[in-house]
Amino acid sequence: MTSKIKVDNINKVSDDSNIINKCGTDITMGQNGDTVIIPNGVTEQVQSGGAIQVQSGGSITIASGGTITNNGTAVGLGRTGTVDWATTPVTATFTAANGVGYFANTSGGAFNMNLPAGVAGAIVSVADYAATFQTTNLTVVPNGTDKIGSLNQNAILGTEGQSVTFVFVDSTQGWINTMDSTSNVRGNPPFISATISGACNTLVTAPCCANTKIATFTGPGNFCVSGVSGCAANNVVSYMVVAGGASGGYIGAGGGGGAGGFREYKSPVTPYTASPLDGNPGGTGITVSAQTYPITVGAGGTPCGGTPTCGGPAQNGSNSIFSTIISTGGGGGGKRANPGAVGLPGGSGGGSGGNEGSTWSGGSGNTPPVSPSQGKDGGSKPTTGPYASSGGGGATVAGTNASSSPSPPSATGAPGGAGASSSISSGSVNYSGGGGGASRNEPGEGGTTGAPGGAGGGGQGAGTQGNAVNGTANLGGGGGGGGYNIPGSSGAGGGGSGVVIIRYKFQ
Repeated sequence: MTSKIKVDNINKVSDDSNIINKCGTDITMGQNGDTVIIPNGVTEQVQSGGAIQVQSGGSITIASGGTITNNGTAVGLGRTGTVDWATTPVTATFTAANGVGYFANTSGGAFNMNLPAGVAGAIVSVADYAATFQTTNLTVVPNGTDKIGSLNQNAILGTEGQSVTFVFVDSTQGWINTMDSTSNVRGNPPFISATISGACNTLVTAPCCANTKIATFTGPGNFCVSGVSGCAANNVVSYMVVAGGASGGYIGAGGGGGAGGFREYKSPVTPYTASPLDGNPGGTGITVSAQTYPITVGAGGTPCGGTPTCGGPAQNGSNSIFSTIISTGGGGGGKRANPGAVGLPGGSGGGSGGNEGSTWSGGSGNTPPVSPSQGKDGGSKPTTGPYASSGGGGATVAGTNASSSPSPPSATGAPGGAGASSSISSGSVNYSGGGGGASRNEPGEGGTTGAPGGAGGGGQGAGTQGNAVNGTANLGGGGGGGGYNIPGSSGAGGGGSGVVIIRYKFQ
């Protein structure tokens, strides 16, 4: 027969103070200030789901040879070379406590972490919260005469993303750094994430490459980068920036308009067949960051023409811009008579106008100068030539000089210079061709068909076939030169608008 003793409380006889007290499901052993001793050989067991609670000010002492086990395996209490991390970042000078790790946010300015008094086994950790230690340092200051790595000197943490753990060993070496990470892992997308804005602008996956996006701007808009890669090489974009072509010159034998400036850079991570003007290496690479990039697409130059009284100069094209890359609008073509017979400078130069017995020069290309060159010079007219005009410069070939043959029947304009071919958008496309020069096509002068524009959207010059042709929109071609004022062959061609294309890896 089993005997039972049923009680709720057990008190001392001497002073009636509590030894064991049961309240609900809680059992309290002793009272404040008492020590509960488990004798040698006695095992106290907390079953699954149970817990031991030590109230504020209380403690558990494991005597020599004593153990605490978990499923038969001994475990320790107290610190075993680790810290408890305080997850509220510190932003100003503070004193660290033993057993605590801190996230130091120095983005607002440098400050100090004062170490606690050194006691053997003490441990303190600190990590760079905002990855700013490289610009705004954290200084670690020892307490009193304590040392850090054998010297009673401050330690400066100045590496981006650094985290360290100090353990106090003894009075000789003091605090020794036992762990040092020079970077912390931060969440970054592996590639560029971006969107675009602006009417008629497009963002598509490259037909050839499922991991590549192509942003094409035919008008103003924004290239909005919302995320970048943790790998810097993946943030270098390919780009092509083509400015607006110029209009051709007018009155009698106008020179072809210069093509819009052409600039290209091919990133190694977005392969395609680039033009001969690829700026990699040696040109200007663009590494994007998370921000908005306004895009400017240059308009083509407007022609002066259509009436016998139009004697104004041709108009240059407008610049196209992406980030720090500026492509300059093409230079206008010269007209027949001075002033204004000289071709104008620009991304590519305008061709000279035609006037018998006079010398007129073409406009200078690559103005202002960049490397690689953004365009070539316009053609010039020799002194001995007839009423014949020169071709506008293209991205890769200068405009052709006017003929030096005698006057009629050979008063024929000269072709525009060729542009550059690139596959940045998909298939190979020619851009930035110069406008063709006009023929002197008044009856009896001998001029016939106007000269062709250069490959890349250059417009044909005026002749007996009719008015000059405009440069092609979004190819940056120069307009054809205007002819003499006879029915159907008087107007000069306007320049073609430019384009901005950005190619990048998105997955």
